[in-house]
Amino acid sequence: MRGRLPRTLALPVTAAMLALSATPALADTTIPTTPIPQPANPGQAPISSPSQPQPLGHAVGEAGTALGMLRLLPNAVTTGAILPGVGEQLPKQSALEGGVGLSSAQANSESYLTYERSIAQATPFGLSIAGNSPQAPGSLAQTALPDNPQPVSGGLNAPKNPLLNIGLLNGSAHARWSDTLGPCVDTISDASTSVANLSLLNVIPSLSGISLDQLNLPNGAKVEKGLNPTNPLSALGGLLSGGGQTQAQGSLVNVPNALSSRSVVKLVDMPGTKNKAVESTSTMQAAKVDILGGLFSVAVASQPTLKVTSTGDAKTSKVDYTAPVLKLMSGGKELFTFDASKPAEIPLGLPLSGLLEAQKAGTDQLKNVPVVNGLVDLVGGGLKPLTDAAKNFVLDLGVLRLSVAGLDKKGADMTTPFKGYQLGASARLLDVQVLPTVGLKNLLPKNVADGLPSSLAQLSLGEQVARAYAPAGGVQCGTTKPPAPAPGGGQQPGGVPKNLAYTAGAYSAVPLFWSGTAMLLVGVVLVAAMPGRRRRPVPVTQRPFKPSPRPRD
Repeated sequence: MRGRLPRTLALPVTAAMLALSATPALADTTIPTTPIPQPANPGQAPISSPSQPQPLGHAVGEAGTALGMLRLLPNAVTTGAILPGVGEQLPKQSALEGGVGLSSAQANSESYLTYERSIAQATPFGLSIAGNSPQAPGSLAQTALPDNPQPVSGGLNAPKNPLLNIGLLNGSAHARWSDTLGPCVDTISDASTSVANLSLLNVIPSLSGISLDQLNLPNGAKVEKGLNPTNPLSALGGLLSGGGQTQAQGSLVNVPNALSSRSVVKLVDMPGTKNKAVESTSTMQAAKVDILGGLFSVAVASQPTLKVTSTGDAKTSKVDYTAPVLKLMSGGKELFTFDASKPAEIPLGLPLSGLLEAQKAGTDQLKNVPVVNGLVDLVGGGLKPLTDAAKNFVLDLGVLRLSVAGLDKKGADMTTPFKGYQLGASARLLDVQVLPTVGLKNLLPKNVADGLPSSLAQLSLGEQVARAYAPAGGVQCGTTKPPAPAPGGGQQPGGVPKNLAYTAGAYSAVPLFWSGTAMLLVGVVLVAAMPGRRRRPVPVTQRPFKPSPRPRD
């Protein structure tokens, strides 16, 4: 007996999560979407075109904003690939990348799946380990088609972890797409996030397992009194908390006030034509960023805005960027204003025994922190600049580099999937890097120094990316006409023709059948109607009796 096949459950298809990369692949002109399935048999007919009317407009755009990005050991892991030798040709990945307060908006008229025409997503936390990115929980996402008249919004839950601490998060996502007009709606995709406060990085994982007393200090020197020799080097000698849940005090970067980001993709009017242009916008709002637990702070005087507009023509497409004005503050005093070509470098030093004497600090002692930017922190006297004599008792531990990332943009003429122009751009509000020095490598054991990367850790605040792609002449808003009838068709004849064409002998089968049937019936009737005849007996001649030659007794 043949058994019954088991029933399978139908699993719903969910929209893919969009990852915000460190710097957008502006040179990559491919459109991220689900690939169109190809027939298994080469001779199989291609996918048929839809029978109903379709929108005329073609539009592709995406925008992404991250409130904060954390990268550990940048460019340290080889990219994995299924083809041998390809991974070595690709850019290397960070050992760990984490994003906070991500908002992404995407529009793609060329997507094979209808629910990928518009995607909006707000997520509290994104993670990538050696280039592999698992899906983050607690996210808000909305896709279209079908169209969504109202957005989804709510609080976002961020997981606890030792690398960052996130305050109250809220997000909103709205994706729209018309069945008949396609991208010609008010706003195609809109996503936003806001966070009450944010603290990043209280430990440098690449320096874990080493304390200050394990360093190769020259000539048997020791650390100065007041600085605990058991402080881990991963905590930068006491500047960071060194483990546990990340808090505002003891973090490399802390944003005490509210942060918000927004990513929008929409169509805008073009002068002199009814067609539209594709506009992708990334905005961010921040007020103050504390560095090293408030020892330094960065004041944000203006908010960054990145807007990319594509009209389908390189001459009229443009990138508008409102660069932020950042000022480095310490103790309420302005040190200088940031410039994209001039980063700020803050040296970190290890105080050795004899520094207090050279500093003429008397009986005062150091606080349990190293020397920062040529300033020594005393218990009684507070922050004091190092004297020339005291500088000889400081060893370099590293450099904290603060920089403003300049605008990076790239455009290209496109022919596939439609003829037009694509334009992309990226920018960052503030980059914070912890860089090793030659002095640090000399202090570390040889096996650790040989594997030391070029950057111990990298934080980015306010990463912004945007891309827009419009057809030549702009996006048309309208609907295609119904499909034409198949070639050789026409109106159906009104009725059956009187005479059919004589094409074979099979047409004579029916009359032959009925003729034979009629002749058979006539024969039956004739046989039944004939009168019956009386049967005469046939005379039988009897033979004469002949006695037996051997009679029986």
